[in-house]
Amino acid sequence: MAYYSAVIQVCFFLLAYYICLTAGTDLEGRFLQFEKNFVNVKEALEAKVVTLETKVARLEAKVEQQESQIAALILKEREKDQSSSTKKFTMSVELNQNYKRNAIFRTCQELRSSNPLLESGMYWIDPDGQGVGDDAIHVFCDMKSGKTLIGHDSESKIDVGKCAEPGCYSRKINYYATDRQIESLIGLSNNCSQRILINCNNAPLNVGGVEYSWYNTKSKKSDGKQTFSDWLTNCDSSRTQDTGRLVNYQQILNRLNFGGTLKGSLQHTLGKIECEGKAKNEGMPKSCEDLWRMGHTLNGIFAVKGSKSIESLYCDFNRRPNENGFEKRIGYADVKSDPVHFYVQRNSSFNTKYTPIPFHFARVNEGNAMNLTSGEFTAPRPGTYFFSFSGIAEYSHLHKNQVFMYIGLFLNGVVRIGGDFTEEGSSYYHSNKRGPLSFQSTLNLDNGDKVWLQIYASSNDVYLLEDRENHFSHFTGFMLEENIVASL
Repeated sequence: MAYYSAVIQVCFFLLAYYICLTAGTDLEGRFLQFEKNFVNVKEALEAKVVTLETKVARLEAKVEQQESQIAALILKEREKDQSSSTKKFTMSVELNQNYKRNAIFRTCQELRSSNPLLESGMYWIDPDGQGVGDDAIHVFCDMKSGKTLIGHDSESKIDVGKCAEPGCYSRKINYYATDRQIESLIGLSNNCSQRILINCNNAPLNVGGVEYSWYNTKSKKSDGKQTFSDWLTNCDSSRTQDTGRLVNYQQILNRLNFGGTLKGSLQHTLGKIECEGKAKNEGMPKSCEDLWRMGHTLNGIFAVKGSKSIESLYCDFNRRPNENGFEKRIGYADVKSDPVHFYVQRNSSFNTKYTPIPFHFARVNEGNAMNLTSGEFTAPRPGTYFFSFSGIAEYSHLHKNQVFMYIGLFLNGVVRIGGDFTEEGSSYYHSNKRGPLSFQSTLNLDNGDKVWLQIYASSNDVYLLEDRENHFSHFTGFMLEENIVASL
């Protein structure tokens, strides 16, 4: 509108100029004609302005409509991109979880050995074994050295603040791995360490023999309190920055404790757990732990080097080396256990009936299954056992009637397995007379079964002969074979 108004004004001034020039010739007629023409031009221009304004309004409406459509398209594309990103993220998580489940390597050292071209960075490893134990863990692998680094939530420089009492500041260290995985990594590595940096000023660590600051380490057996005094010596007055490194790392540092900072200051920085190398396992494996360090993860029976011969082990790699049931020796402890055998004797004669015969000493009593005082043998494990007895019965006085002694092997107080006897018919004699006794037995026993010798019939003047020098009575027994199925 402003543009067309300006055009009209210019035309008006041109017209006035023309009138001045033609003032001498019919000025009035020309002026009237000019006025008429001006009105026509004005009306035409105004009509054109209205038309143009209408077109502009339509164009603006169209532009607004197109902008609205563009905005809708942008929103739709954003939603599409967001859906695609969500899908990609979900796929990434799934792939990540699959990678975690399918982790093969137990340490960064193993990963580096498999591909020396890998760059340092974050990788998934599974120290306690693929498919067993805890989930894989995300660690930093230094591919130049093969080190495995496990992080935690206290790696930044942290101010203890004002704290007067011993250990009044206490911070638990939360690692990005389970204790089981960390312990497994330590067991697989040649050496593990952790760096501690202390910045302190006028914050004594020990006052009058009282420790104000310490750290705790944790293992399966105990929580250990460790002091900083081995490497940090000067926090009393001057500003000190000391770095200590826990080497030969075997127990997990799980808590930092500080105190005595009321008049001073102290900050701590705890580094990652760093493990490197491979645990040494020279020669043939001697245990399930040696096999585990070598990389075995499938449960089974293995032959290992024993102290005197090759031995058989059952290894349960679903467990850790320090857990019960990880290793069972076949033929020895846990499955086919330690040997069981005994040989016992008496020092004096005996003729008490209906009770187990006690003994005074044992030449051998491997497994301690024979109780000398009670005279009872208790089977420690189910299996096949052999027993043997020999002795001498003595008729010590003159007699004219028949004399005898019956001795037997009893099982659990009810069953007489077998035995032997000696007897002498009626006769007169003035010196002692003797008769031998002996028997053997092989029995299948259950765990806890009791076996003993007993005189179950005899004349009054008949004794089981014995003295301290000659030892005529001999009772022996041993386990021939253990019932492994019943033991498991």
